[in-house]
Amino acid sequence: MITNLVTITDPTSPAAEAYRRLRVNLVASGQETPLHTLLVAAAGPDVDKASTVANLAVTFARVGKRVILVDCDLRHPSQHTLFGLGNSAGVTTTVSAPLTPNAGGPGSPQDWGAGGAATLPLQATDVPGLRLLTSGPEVTVPSDLIASPGMTSLLARLRDDADVVLFDAPPVVLATDAAELAALVDGVLLTVSAGHTKRDDAQRAVDLLAKVGARLVGAALVNAPVDAELRKYLAA
Repeated sequence: MITNLVTITDPTSPAAEAYRRLRVNLVASGQETPLHTLLVAAAGPDVDKASTVANLAVTFARVGKRVILVDCDLRHPSQHTLFGLGNSAGVTTTVSAPLTPNAGGPGSPQDWGAGGAATLPLQATDVPGLRLLTSGPEVTVPSDLIASPGMTSLLARLRDDADVVLFDAPPVVLATDAAELAALVDGVLLTVSAGHTKRDDAQRAVDLLAKVGARLVGAALVNAPVDAELRKYLAA
């Protein structure tokens, strides 16, 4: 069961339309250099950052894309809660030790294609085309796991099974996890929360991403007041 995602609960709302516009802009920015893997990272503390990534994933799936949403916030994972799924296996179990093949079934791990490859614990969601790789059990030092060769291998495997792979991670200025991931993916979308993100945090996030050579494709302002004219137009 999916909860509290506006692209599901109120798809005709201005907020849902804003996510679709963001999808269009990302597709346009990837015309010359494809954005197959994308990290959506909050600049600073943002309680809604997980739902931002999840809503964007829904919009890609709704236009027929094969989407995998990966919860790499190993410190405070939320995606399994948003989608009402289990979290007994995920990123941490996959990177630490390959899983054995599983027979599958609703909400259970799915085989990773042909060739006898080890199973990835991808879970189907209620949104056709959208699968979730949850964080998995807690680990002692999340940033070390993210920086390990196993994470690089996981990204390579995810690329083979999806049109779009979206990553959720801790805010850039609070942990090194996001910067580690940023160096591995095709692009980074930085989110800034209206009325909450500090200007200094936003600038620090940009600087940290630049230091690791990340491709910053843009910034998105979230939790901004909805324009009254837009609300009126969409409701017509």
